[in-house]
Amino acid sequence: MGLDVPIVNAPMGGAAGGALAAAVSRAGGLGMIGMGSSATAAKLAAELPHVANLNRPFGIGMVEWVAAGQPELLDTALAARPALLSVSFGERWEWVRRAHDAGVLAAAQVPDLPSARRAVDAGADIVIARGAEGGGHGEPRVGTLPLLTELLDHLDVPVLAAGGISSGRGLAAVLAAGASAAWVGTAFTACTESLLSDATRERLLSASNTDTVTTRAFDVALGYAWPPSLPERVLRNDFSDRWDGHEESLGPDAAAELAEAIAGEDFTRSPINAGQGVGALTAVRSVAEVIGQLSSEAAELLSRWTTRE
Repeated sequence: MGLDVPIVNAPMGGAAGGALAAAVSRAGGLGMIGMGSSATAAKLAAELPHVANLNRPFGIGMVEWVAAGQPELLDTALAARPALLSVSFGERWEWVRRAHDAGVLAAAQVPDLPSARRAVDAGADIVIARGAEGGGHGEPRVGTLPLLTELLDHLDVPVLAAGGISSGRGLAAVLAAGASAAWVGTAFTACTESLLSDATRERLLSASNTDTVTTRAFDVALGYAWPPSLPERVLRNDFSDRWDGHEESLGPDAAAELAEAIAGEDFTRSPINAGQGVGALTAVRSVAEVIGQLSSEAAELLSRWTTRE
């Protein structure tokens, strides 16, 4: 794709809009616009002007069951002529043929080797080894490095590594293992170009790597259609502590409480997606600064091996 750095931003719904994607691409990586479970064609169209005259490759990521229910969402995505379309969290693959017919590469996040083989058999050009450490939704079956190395040993397509990669050391580790690039999410959430509010950024900066939990409590309370196999990793708070594992008891009062907390940015109750690398976030910075630091630190570490006699 002509990238200068092997970094792709994860298409995080609600965080990775057009401005963040454009900034990643301008900094030499592959910027991805994220369309999550509340995506619509209109919401995607609102983000596309940021990448319309970019003259750099960019991508779009979406959820399979959302795209299947809204055909116009996929139409809008392909009409924008992205370099890469990522559609994940499902087992229907008709979209791959449509992407290829439009001259667009197809990618999917996978949690294990059988899922990766199904994606490749369906025509996926790239697979993303989405480890259990990753923020947001995913099937937390295997850690990033064990999953990455297994896929690299068995697949002939490029494999990207996702989950817990928030530092130059993490980037160096997955590249040394053989990943074609890193799929980075949490490290970009506190960037000035993300869609998140200043208050949300500050909460992320105050979190440590042990402050996350995988849960379905927020999805169930809000009525989102994520299946039980796909919980989300979020910052732990009072709401998750109370309701995780007891989702069957959630009722209208809890839903109203959560909606009020989200509207008021009360993070003792409202959710913030974050992976286990969240402790590496120390300041609000631009995308270019984050990519510059990740790249330079990884290059220095990897050069230790290439310069040895």
